Amino acid sequence: MKHSTLAHTSRAVLAAIGIKMQQLHLFEPVVRLVKIGQKSIRHTPAQKLYDAFISLLCGAHGLVEINTLLRSDPALGRAFGRSACAEQSVVQETLDACTKENVSQMRQAFNQILRKRGRSPRHRYEERPQLLDVDQTGLPAGAKCEFATKGYFAHQRHRRGRQLGRVLASRYQEIVAEQLYEGTKQLPQTLRSLVEAAEEALGLDETKRARTILRVDSGGGTSEDINWVLSRGYLYHGKDYSGRRAKCLAQTVTEWVPDPNGTGREVGWVNTSEHPYVRPVRRIAVRCPRQPGGWSVGVLVSTLSPEQVILETRQPIHKAKDPLAVLFAYVYFYDARGGGVETANKEDKQGLGLTKRNKKRFAAQEMLVLLSALAHNVIIWAREWLLPDCPRLARYGILRLVRDVFAIGGQLSTDEGGGIHKITLNPYHPLASALAYALDLRMRAMNVAVNLGQT
Repeated sequence: MKHSTLAHTSRAVLAAIGIKMQQLHLFEPVVRLVKIGQKSIRHTPAQKLYDAFISLLCGAHGLVEINTLLRSDPALGRAFGRSACAEQSVVQETLDACTKENVSQMRQAFNQILRKRGRSPRHRYEERPQLLDVDQTGLPAGAKCEFATKGYFAHQRHRRGRQLGRVLASRYQEIVAEQLYEGTKQLPQTLRSLVEAAEEALGLDETKRARTILRVDSGGGTSEDINWVLSRGYLYHGKDYSGRRAKCLAQTVTEWVPDPNGTGREVGWVNTSEHPYVRPVRRIAVRCPRQPGGWSVGVLVSTLSPEQVILETRQPIHKAKDPLAVLFAYVYFYDARGGGVETANKEDKQGLGLTKRNKKRFAAQEMLVLLSALAHNVIIWAREWLLPDCPRLARYGILRLVRDVFAIGGQLSTDEGGGIHKITLNPYHPLASALAYALDLRMRAMNVAVNLGQT
């Protein structure tokens, strides 16, 4: 009879994800490519980066939590292939030792993992355009942090920090590019570098760019940026940067139509053939009531055809012949940014503590940002892995997956060689039954059984 040892873990579901990661050798590109100039005593630099990465999946909002979340749970570390966990201060020292070259190596490793495991690089462009949302969000930081300057940080006037630019493949909720900038940088200065990073990550050649929609807020809506995007061959859908031009264009609207959703806003076609763009565009003026009176006005700029925008808003194609349906489809497709990149930013701040970890050195913070982006993608891939047999996870975002799903406790049964052959989930957790079934189906191929304690 095979001898078995039981070990308790507070994150039994995450342990199953760790076993799957080991089977896929998912972190191998980081080990192979990232060469940090630091001596290895007990743990290599790559192993310490791995410990930081696992702590993110545990929901740590600070690297100091490595000691309480990971070092105190050796069974979880074993599931990820770690026989021991580095102390948090040692992990901090490794991050502080990172250089700009190491960040470039990490970005290369991130791209390799994305191309091998992600769904966005395998998108079928002939069936439907790729949809990339480009956005930027503030990461407040102390005044002593490198490149932490005064800039725009929502609801925090006179705050210092850095800016995080992000490109999200919204159909798959995968981060394809992420870059850190100083606090004064805004989207008009960073859009091109972000798009170029996405091109490299996804291998976007001329044919693929022609079937890729870039959806951008007003920060990336300058005439120069839009023309650069159009000259690269992309489809564009975004808001005009110039408020003054928007007001002038709104005066050409001959008929304002109230939004049927009851938001109080009105929309109308811009009626002028003159425009500063290198390709034909359609423009829609949108005005919203403001207090104490008057209107706030914006203009959407789009190269999408009526048929394309109708399909993007999941309406029957015959609606493309309905002028009102087409008009509102352009507006609603822009509104959908709220469920794309804006939601991803919010979820990563809540679930992965994106704004909670601030390193003084800029390169160290860049490395943490890339580890967080990788953690985001791994969580999304884990959800997709379990979704066919646990469909209720479809409505779970990053925060709920980390807090409610990955944190289901249980026991790991190991053999004499330390290999895990059974995972027992806490049967009292409301999600345990559905997850045990889904995990058991998938873990059998790895000779791991998952149950609720039944023999």
